[in-house]
Formats: sequence, structure tokens, C-alpha cells
Amino acid sequence: MAYQLYYWTGLQGRGEFVRLCLEDAAAPYVDVAREQGDDAIMPFLDGEHAGALPFAPPFLKSGRLVIAQVANILHYLGPRHGLVPEGEAAALYAHQLELTITDFVAEVHDSHHPVSSSEYYEDQRDEAKRRAKDFRENRVPKFLGYFEKAIDRGGGRFPLRQHSYVDLSLFQVMAGLDYAFPKAMARQKVPLLRDLAKRVADRPNVAAYLASERRIPFNTNGIFRHYPELDG
Repeated sequence: MAYQLYYWTGLQGRGEFVRLCLEDAAAPYVDVAREQGDDAIMPFLDGEHAGALPFAPPFLKSGRLVIAQVANILHYLGPRHGLVPEGEAAALYAHQLELTITDFVAEVHDSHHPVSSSEYYEDQRDEAKRRAKDFRENRVPKFLGYFEKAIDRGGGRFPLRQHSYVDLSLFQVMAGLDYAFPKAMARQKVPLLRDLAKRVADRPNVAAYLASERRIPFNTNGIFRHYPELDG
């Protein structure tokens, strides 16, 4: 039975972290809104569907289960598709790393929408310049340094000593930051993260996905947005 992934059309967004996991695992899934439109999401958000109530996309329907929040979805998919090492300690550490990625992604978003998510970027450009400067100079090195250390402690190739869904999410973070902040990223010295991202991109299922029409290009509607004035 195919999974059903619910996420807004036209952008990668947070749904891309789930897509990468499903694509890498060659797991059958339907990207529902892309086939039926964004209106297909609304019955779940309005509480008109059985199962857990999601706050917002992405959420995944697996049989009767409705699972929301990226880290929670990946925590569910990981052991079912060999994308997390066996054992409680490894599963919890993977979940911890993914939650930290979630924190980082929220800060990426706030670098261009620091005042309000409901207002246009152009209405908060000055505040975004201030926020992006701190993000580039302090937050990016802090988060990337942490993940670089995690890979080093994992043996130099993976944070968890074998391929996992965390690697896929770190690839997406690196790809997004390279798009949004190319100048700032050129200054980051994170060779282990760079190597990990390249190896993820070269995985056969991931490479096929990245070359397909299913991979929506980065754009200025998603989380990772390139505004030259924010890149410093």
C-alpha cells in the first residue's frame, strides 16, 4: 500500500525532507496535493478526517495512521525502511539530530521572514537584513559546526555510523543553504558535511529523483530563498 504524502504544491518546503526519505527507500507514495490540488489537504486541517489532527503539512497517511511533523514522520519511516540503525539509543539519537535540523530550518525561514510569516518579504526587508546578518555570522557556523562534529564522532562518514534519514536531511539543508546563501556558504569549512552531501546526491535513487521533474527547483516561495541582499 502506497503512503500518501500531503504537502503544498509549487515548493519543496518541509515536505522535501519526507520526499527524500521515501525516494531513497524506493517506497511507493502518492504526493496527494500534486495530483488533486491543495484543497485535498484541508479536510485534515479542519478535523474532518479520522486519525490524529495535524497542525499543518507535511503529514503522512499510512493506512489508518496520520502522522505529522517532519521529525515525527521520519522517526516512523526510518526503522521501516532501514534508514536508522537498530536499537533504542540509535533511534533516539537520530530523532534528536532531526529535531535539531528542524530548529535550524526554522531559523532559515526566519532569516527572510523575521517579523511575520503572513507578511511579504518586501514588507520586512530591513528587519530581514539584520536577522540574516546574525544568521550568517553566528547561527550557520554554530549549527553546521555541530553537525560536522556529529559526523566526526560517528566515524567521519555518517553521524550514525551508517546511512540514515538524518543524512538525507543534512543533504537538503546543505543544498538549500548553498542556494540561499552562496557567499556565506563558500566561507564555511565543513569538509565532512560536504562529503556527506555529495555521497547522498550520488545515491542511485536520490540521483534519479534529483534529475526528475518530481524535484521542484528551489524558489522564492519556499524555506530556502535567495535574496542577494541577505547573503552579505
